[in-house]
Amino acid sequence: MAKIVADQVVEMLVNAGVKRVYAVTGDSLNFINDAVRREGSIQWIHVRHEEAGAYAAGAEAQLTGGIACCMGSSGPGHVHLINGLYDAHRSGASVIAIASTVASFDLGTETFQETNTIKLFDDCTYYNQMATTPKQLARMLQAGIQTAIHRKGVSVIGLPGDIAKMDAEEVETSTKNYKSVAVIRPADEDLQRLASLIGKHNKITIFCGIGAADAHDEVVELAQKLNAPVGYSFRGKMEIQYDNPNEIGMTGLLGLPAAFHSMHESDLLILLGTDFPYTQFMPTDCKIVQVDIKPERIGRRAKVDVGLHGSIKDTLTALLPLLSQKQDDSLLKAQLQVYADVKEKLQTYVDDAGKKELIHPEFVASILDELADDDAIFTVDTGMSCVWGARYIKATGKRKMLGSFNHGSMANAMPHAIGAALACPDRQVIAFCGDGGLSMLLGDLATITQYNLPIKIVVFNNRSLGMVKLEMEVAGLPDWQTDMVNPDFALVAQAMGMKGITIKDPDDVKQGIREALQFKGPALINIMTDPNALAMPPKIEFEQVKGMTLSMTKLILNGRMEEVLDTVKSNYKHLKDVV
Repeated sequence: MAKIVADQVVEMLVNAGVKRVYAVTGDSLNFINDAVRREGSIQWIHVRHEEAGAYAAGAEAQLTGGIACCMGSSGPGHVHLINGLYDAHRSGASVIAIASTVASFDLGTETFQETNTIKLFDDCTYYNQMATTPKQLARMLQAGIQTAIHRKGVSVIGLPGDIAKMDAEEVETSTKNYKSVAVIRPADEDLQRLASLIGKHNKITIFCGIGAADAHDEVVELAQKLNAPVGYSFRGKMEIQYDNPNEIGMTGLLGLPAAFHSMHESDLLILLGTDFPYTQFMPTDCKIVQVDIKPERIGRRAKVDVGLHGSIKDTLTALLPLLSQKQDDSLLKAQLQVYADVKEKLQTYVDDAGKKELIHPEFVASILDELADDDAIFTVDTGMSCVWGARYIKATGKRKMLGSFNHGSMANAMPHAIGAALACPDRQVIAFCGDGGLSMLLGDLATITQYNLPIKIVVFNNRSLGMVKLEMEVAGLPDWQTDMVNPDFALVAQAMGMKGITIKDPDDVKQGIREALQFKGPALINIMTDPNALAMPPKIEFEQVKGMTLSMTKLILNGRMEEVLDTVKSNYKHLKDVV
């Protein structure tokens, strides 16, 4: 039998290193589905929603460093892919998405389920084309995969259903893909100028992002040579925090005061591999150096004095021999003391475990940190779950943490966990899910049970959209329409075929989590947490305090005095942060 285009697509995916396809099959995708079945080496993961498939592919690509694949058929399937693809693209995940569509002769006629894939995926891709002949398909797929691998983002190939079943045609160009790693660093004269600038300053802070992930040892060596405190972004936490005597935590909306203070008390701030988006946390009265593998990012978050193009590992390897050991360690000692005080305050939130059906989420996260494996993979929903993961899960050098850190979407933790469990079957995978996030893609619990993925889903069930509630209160608004009437998530899990546990009492948290983690299959732990738990930012502005006060006043005037008292009682520990 002659090879058809669908066979050629699968063959090229296999050669590129794709291990599985996340998709919902149907109409225009059916010939690709059949080609996957006949080829035999790629796993087809039947997700319940294409958005979950795109999230899972993004997680797989981030963990393996390779290429991952998802697919969607015709108009609705395309639209469902978009949110997950946005997240993958903004996370730098190499994902190839096949958007099978209506027959080529129907394009442009507004036929049933037609979408314009070029317009639809334009903002969340580096490569986005529609193939209308077999020869086009082979060349476009090769270019799409090559682009996704090397630019670290998403490529989409539109494939009409009639093209998929045509005979494949030979092309004059390559159908293989090429992976290479280059040494990228600034020119020698730029490195000398940077070394000279560093030599003129004693109060130096280093701030790292995910771009410094493979340069842990070089960052630590630089920090010790300069006696510089090291802060990091949420994405950089797991790669920079461990075995780092100079680390002082995160800054940003989910961060802590130590890194913020250090950055603002420095004469020189060195930004390494970070596109940290919160400009309000950046200092404005010190010299700033930024090094990034993507030079187009330099200067868009802060007033940078020196911007250098290079990978962090290559740049620091070349820079370190040019630097002398600093003797002044006053800034480092001071900021390490601030950090020690911060960690002591964090512990006070853990020590108070809460009460029945008002379990403190800080306590829950600390127990998970204690009981989880040293190489566990954590996924965190956007919102309050992110806060607890950021502040209480410690890096070991082997652990990973995934989230929608750039796109900021809800509902990512559970589908990210699907991709993580499939990509890393020998590692423990724990999803920190908000009740709001989990509700959005609840159907894909069935995907977890269908493939018997031993994911542990921890639901921080605060019966509300917790982060939104906090945002409204800080803005001086009474929270409205943030409460949630939830199903019993443990019973839902059991109905889906997985172990389900509900924990209402703080005394049961440790044993319940231990039981779930030791269970051999998928498990969901529904923990009734305090809906009034707050997350204080590293810098508390007067306007935030004013807004919270105004919000509480409005609640009182609207007869919600009991809710105000609950908020105060739940967060009395934060008074020391304000004072």
